[in-house]
Amino acid sequence: MNSCNDPLPMALSIAAVERDTGIGKDTLRVWERRYGFPQPGRDTHGERTYPTAQVEKLRVIKRLMDQGHRPGRIVAQSMEALRHLSRGEASLQPSQDTPHVQGQADLMAYVAMLQTQDHEGLRRELLKTLSKDGLQRFVVEVVAPLTAMVGDTWARGDLAIHEEHLYTECVSSLMRQAILAIPKPANGGQPTVLLTTFPQEAHGLGLQMVESLLTLQGCRCVSLGTQTPVHDIAQAAMAHRADVVALSFSVNMNANHVVAGLAELNLLLPTSIALWVGGQAPVLRRRPMERVRVLHDLTSIADAVHDWRRLESHHHG
Repeated sequence: MNSCNDPLPMALSIAAVERDTGIGKDTLRVWERRYGFPQPGRDTHGERTYPTAQVEKLRVIKRLMDQGHRPGRIVAQSMEALRHLSRGEASLQPSQDTPHVQGQADLMAYVAMLQTQDHEGLRRELLKTLSKDGLQRFVVEVVAPLTAMVGDTWARGDLAIHEEHLYTECVSSLMRQAILAIPKPANGGQPTVLLTTFPQEAHGLGLQMVESLLTLQGCRCVSLGTQTPVHDIAQAAMAHRADVVALSFSVNMNANHVVAGLAELNLLLPTSIALWVGGQAPVLRRRPMERVRVLHDLTSIADAVHDWRRLESHHHG
């Protein structure tokens, strides 16, 4: 990165870079030490000079910082990853219920790690967030919106299938470890919940998010994983003496499969077993189904468990 390869006009002094990018001289020096970027050359007087390619990257970094990204997340990223991030920012405006733009920026940093094949970095950063925020916030504020963002990025052609699979595997194993670490509740007053999906539904992350939050609520969870035939779901519910069967549906699940499967399950299950469904399938928002409780978002899981306990104590009261 020595500037002697550049004709002089192609390299800027630190003062010129400060004027051009709006990033202060002290900050530039700190980044150089801490992140290894920028990497200035030296002129004949030993003063720092910055090649135009580095100045261009600094402009992109400054723009991303103005959108809420933290320098620690982006300064060391490649120019390609930064461009992905700025493209994503334009097409993924934070929705009204995004807690704050900083959260959005953090999510994009995770996506950038996927795009640069930095799966160790991704796992490390996610684990750090999980340890700091706890499982509840990790699932609701990170995994749920990040999974949607990964899906959108893939749909736009900015993420390969293998990168999406890597993301699923990484998040899935972190949630699995966290679920196993939750202390088991004492017996009594805790619903046993059987979790699975219908045969046409292969997406398992939603199921794991629900299992995480139910376990935190003190439920005893039995997960069959994805794609269980309806008759087998009913048999498993009886075998495990389940109080609740919980099913997850992703956005591309066929509406007729959802309705027909739930109607069949209703006939097969005794009325003592509750049926809870959740996920992004639009049909869940369209028509109320007898005996089926729709959990419209992850935060309504706590309400469902609370209501189950109230009914249970009422029966025993």
